[in-house]
Amino acid sequence: MQRFTLPRDLYHGPGALEALKTLKGNKAIVCVGGGSMKRGGFLQKVQAYLEEAGMEVKLFEGIEPDPSVTTVMKGAQVMQEFQPDWIVAIGGGSPIDAAKAMWIKYEYPETTFEQMIVPFGLPELRQKAKFVAIPSTSGTATEVTAFSVITDYDKGIKYPLADFNITPDIAIVDPSLAETMPVKLVAHTGMDAMTHAIEAYVSTCHCDYTDALAIHAIEMIQENLVKSYNGDMEARASMHNAQCLAGQAFSNALLGIVHSMAHKTGAVFADQGAHIIHGAANAMYLPKVIQYNAKNEEAKKRYAVIADYMHLEGNTEDEKVNSLVAYLRKMNDDLNIPQSINHYGANGLPAENGFVSEEVFLERLDSIAANAILDACTGSNPRQPNQEEMVKLLKAVYYDLDVDF
Repeated sequence: MQRFTLPRDLYHGPGALEALKTLKGNKAIVCVGGGSMKRGGFLQKVQAYLEEAGMEVKLFEGIEPDPSVTTVMKGAQVMQEFQPDWIVAIGGGSPIDAAKAMWIKYEYPETTFEQMIVPFGLPELRQKAKFVAIPSTSGTATEVTAFSVITDYDKGIKYPLADFNITPDIAIVDPSLAETMPVKLVAHTGMDAMTHAIEAYVSTCHCDYTDALAIHAIEMIQENLVKSYNGDMEARASMHNAQCLAGQAFSNALLGIVHSMAHKTGAVFADQGAHIIHGAANAMYLPKVIQYNAKNEEAKKRYAVIADYMHLEGNTEDEKVNSLVAYLRKMNDDLNIPQSINHYGANGLPAENGFVSEEVFLERLDSIAANAILDACTGSNPRQPNQEEMVKLLKAVYYDLDVDF
């Protein structure tokens, strides 16, 4: 038996933000990141709509990119004091992910972070509050997923929280918010969405319901991502929908080792000045993991199906897999994303000499590999790597080597 869970309501299209006026409740806390939502006037609209619905509103601002355990605990304490019956998170994946974790701690103050990261082990939520997610970026799709990613900076590790309980009650997918994204963010979040859709399609937990969502998302991303990056706002609106479809797919089909590797390399080199942006990590690692997974016959067959839907060249499954890998690498080039860690430079842009030195990478390699294998996303990957294989995979993504094992 499998489970398929989505938000109770999903409001989408221009003006969808006004759905906040229809909420019934007494108090709402709004969780938000930096100043972009305020500069664009969206935060003010959210507050006004909630107040029009008759609620007292409190803001929790300043949630950082790649939110920390410390921020989660601080926000949960504010919720404990305010006692909201609605939690509204607006912005990129970071404030929404942080608010999900705060929600857990708010409803169950005794729960430790170590307990929160046990996959699908949370107690029943919605004892105190319901959750609304409003994305401003087109990639993480956390507005429709059972996941959240929180960083423990003391350990240099990103931890995925996974539980159907943290699937939002309401998602508001309004394309006007996505128009504010800088192009670098368009690129990184877009490739995050492509990775979500592809990993969901080849996951060992895929099903008929997730396959349809994943394939259509892939087709939409192929059609619209580069156009969106180049400033086409109609394409950007389509990308906002595409990433949401990809999210609905992977929330139920789960992911694979592209994400396992991205989670465990994202913050581990922060002391070297290289916080590897999640979407960029996925973009770099995806072609390598496809080559690795394609040694599994079922995965190879499904990658070939993806290539067919994308109208890529190839007569055999192997040729189609090669075409898919080549296409994704070209997308990285078109979006100005590096192909490997050793060329990962400032702001996630390609550089001749990246931030992470070979010496530091090799010094931390065994530990990163072990942590990636233990990541919650590894279990649904079509091929299960051992320590030696994960080390070789990570070397391939550092040096930009083909994977032939």
